[in-house]
Amino acid sequence: MSIWFGEFTIASANKKSANCLVGGLDIELCEKGDDFLVARMPVTEKVCQPAGVLHGGASVVLAETVGTWAATMAVDRDKFHCVGIEINANHVRPAADGSGFVFATARPAHLGRTTQVWEIEIKNEAGKTVCISRMTVAVLAIPSQY
Repeated sequence: MSIWFGEFTIASANKKSANCLVGGLDIELCEKGDDFLVARMPVTEKVCQPAGVLHGGASVVLAETVGTWAATMAVDRDKFHCVGIEINANHVRPAADGSGFVFATARPAHLGRTTQVWEIEIKNEAGKTVCISRMTVAVLAIPSQY
């Protein structure tokens, strides 16, 4: 059973994200299933620390991006808007500049009336975990801007 509410296309989400921080870091949504959403980000110099590995802050931007899109698409966007209220991240493995993409998969831990909790796992192209994140969002009774 799908958790998504109404029509939702990856192409429309990527188009809306193109001219903000998400687009600036080349983050794009790339897959959705009945209960998950995936985004990817290339590991390039612009998202790395001076030491040449993925910056933890870039991982958090990726996690919050996929988590926010997932939360937003799981509610009636004519009535509600989702905003992040807390996020944490455990960085467990480096990803080196030029190593390809990292992929963030968001899955719901809780889909409530006023809050949602999303678990986001970021993996490298070899399928090894780079970062584990958990995000809490508030579901607000105003129309979405997404």
